[in-house]
Amino acid sequence: MNRRHLLKTMGGAGLAVAFATACRTDGESSEVLLDPTSTPTNPVASPTGVQATGGPPPVTASASVGSESAFTTAPAGTNPFDNYSYENTATGTRVRIYLSGGTRYIEANGLPDHDTGAFPNAGNPNAITEQSYALQVPGSPAEDTPRTNVLGHWGIAINGIPFAPGAAEFWDNDFASGWQYEALGGAINLGVDDNQAHVQPTGAYHYHGAPDVLSQGGSSADHSPLVGFAADGFPVYIRIGYADATNPASAVTSLDSSYRVKSGTRPDGPGGTHDGSFVADYEYVAGLGDLDEHNGRFGVTPEYPNGTYYYVLTDDFPFIPRSFAGNRDSSFDMSLTQEDVAAGLGGAPGGGGTQRPDDGSAPLRDGTPPAGGAGRPPRPR
Repeated sequence: MNRRHLLKTMGGAGLAVAFATACRTDGESSEVLLDPTSTPTNPVASPTGVQATGGPPPVTASASVGSESAFTTAPAGTNPFDNYSYENTATGTRVRIYLSGGTRYIEANGLPDHDTGAFPNAGNPNAITEQSYALQVPGSPAEDTPRTNVLGHWGIAINGIPFAPGAAEFWDNDFASGWQYEALGGAINLGVDDNQAHVQPTGAYHYHGAPDVLSQGGSSADHSPLVGFAADGFPVYIRIGYADATNPASAVTSLDSSYRVKSGTRPDGPGGTHDGSFVADYEYVAGLGDLDEHNGRFGVTPEYPNGTYYYVLTDDFPFIPRSFAGNRDSSFDMSLTQEDVAAGLGGAPGGGGTQRPDDGSAPLRDGTPPAGGAGRPPRPR
């Protein structure tokens, strides 16, 4: 039984428990490491090659779906993802998240722990394969000079699947034009499934939108569970939060982004009316919704009762945030930013080839720009 089915049977009250707080009935931790030969006391290499002193701590919060386990509730006000291990024996999913020396390490094999669409498909020629993610973010992130993410991995879900909102396709196959197609805008077929996800040529399955499966079993009457971490270390939630951001006794409500489709016509590039086909068709309007330009806000959450800045996945643009309130860690260095592009880092897409990954390093699959299209972007299902 995979975790999606498990959550459906547990209902909203067990949602956070199913994500993070299972322990074996014999009292032993269910240790999960990407290297099956390692032990909890072995040093673990960080993405930069520096070993975490003393290795990962003993697991205190773990989930082992497909083997005998007992689910208990984490103490109020604690973050189970400070020391977390998860394995789904039915899908092969393995995730390890832990704090060491002020850094949060995230190790995952990138195999989805839920149902997916059929891959390859007509819009996506790639098959899902196991990955080896070794990421790190600050354990106590701080807001800093905002950075705008263009392509690549913006963050990672607690099930080990990356959040990668940006598409690699640009109008007229011109990266420098600035007219990046919106992955969920409806103008191009990227073969996304019902989880708003698809697969890179590397075999990496990744989310472009807010996947329902991350809140499966939850309720609109409950605050969202913590569903991931951004590359700057701040936590990620999905849709539902407190009406009063700083009052956990307030009602919960659906949190809305503050973006909208621009009026009028595009000044250059593809021309035509702004309709949501391109990222640049949208504009941020302060106060329009509940969230800031990074699709986040400061507030309290069940895991952070003293308050934190956090991001929210929403059903409307930007779906997954496109920028950072803090400093993106270099372990997510496939994520180019507008500042990187301006500095000449990464460069524009080259020519030739038959496939293009979402990091923008290769051309479109057939070497030509995708056809444009009208129509407002559909709401994710």
